[in-house]
Amino acid sequence: MKSENTSINRREFIGGISAAAVGLTVIPRHVLGGNGFIAPSDKINVAYIGCGTQGLRQLPDIIKLPEVQITAVCDPQRKAINYYDWGPTGLRDEMRELIGKPNWNTGGNNTIPGGLDNGKEIVDSYYLNQTGTKSNCKAYTDFRELFEKEKDLDAVQVMTPDHLHGVISAAALKRDISVSVHKPLSNRLLEGKKVIDMAFKSKATTHLLPWDSNGADMPKIMEWINSGAIGELKEVHNWSYRPVWPQYAKLPSDTPKLPEGFEWDLWLGPETARPYHPHYTNMVFRGWYDFGAGSMADMGHYSLWTVFEALKLGKPTIIEPNFSHVCDINDEGAAYKINNDFSFPFASSMRFKYPAIEGRPAIDLVWYDGGMRPPVPKEFYEQSIEFPSEGMMFIGTKDIILTRGFWSKTHIFYQKE
Repeated sequence: MKSENTSINRREFIGGISAAAVGLTVIPRHVLGGNGFIAPSDKINVAYIGCGTQGLRQLPDIIKLPEVQITAVCDPQRKAINYYDWGPTGLRDEMRELIGKPNWNTGGNNTIPGGLDNGKEIVDSYYLNQTGTKSNCKAYTDFRELFEKEKDLDAVQVMTPDHLHGVISAAALKRDISVSVHKPLSNRLLEGKKVIDMAFKSKATTHLLPWDSNGADMPKIMEWINSGAIGELKEVHNWSYRPVWPQYAKLPSDTPKLPEGFEWDLWLGPETARPYHPHYTNMVFRGWYDFGAGSMADMGHYSLWTVFEALKLGKPTIIEPNFSHVCDINDEGAAYKINNDFSFPFASSMRFKYPAIEGRPAIDLVWYDGGMRPPVPKEFYEQSIEFPSEGMMFIGTKDIILTRGFWSKTHIFYQKE
């Protein structure tokens, strides 16, 4: 949801949910205000679930929408303790600007905001500035309690770590509550499929946030491909320098004290119980099989969604992984390879082979992360074209299309013969 040039009709958003199902009494706008006034009963009541750094970073996009009212926030971590971000003060300064408090502090143990207390304070402060009245936003550490008590919810925004996306989305869909969820839909394939099935059966509206990130320029790329400008398409390559978080090759062995106000069992959710450790949480959760989904699920949604759509990619016939490993020295002075079956590798590539279909030949799709990249075509050396650290490349039997950056939105290079 973007704040600029966005207009949401509440009835369209709710989809087919009847007024009785969500307890709505719709009052015509002209009764309560003039042009541009949105009656309280015409607002989309949203619960914002997940108040970590990424959750707070995307909060302004939704809270600024006049059609939306955030009526509840939820996070199992109350205080801004042990949060990590791209820089120490950037997100804090964004929140200060949002709520109009240049000296606002996060509390906790550093300047990086995050957690339930910060989330509620930011929502309350923003609405107080906008309306002059106190917000009625409720705060919960347990999303199950939120669903039990908040009877007038129209939608939820899910911004939690990956391992909770699917279960929270499913809980909302069971109640015909609309869902907007950040990527990935889940970090378990079966769980994701079940959520999709539930969405099709539900009357609720659903939205995966990054679905249209590459929508602007993929039509032009497909126009070149379909016109035969590069010959017959054979390969698609997509690479990222991520991960940009620590990727732990060993399980934590120490047991730090649980931060004040952190409901650890609620954070773990459906995953196997284990002692708290900051190496599992917040920004670094993405590296663990249990909690994240690795670099591909972190960034591949943005770049590859429209590729899958445009090329009508279905089920691959072959998936070929290649990945790095880590070694150590044991107490006897002998080198050994760490048997890591709990976290993603530091770097990897993944080749997916797709069979030919009507209108498209068989193609290979190859993903790279951790700094790995495809071989640089010799034509690029000859033309002094620098290979980007992140990009996409479409290789045909005659020519090549290269995009700089992770999205195909800018700096498209067309390599002629």
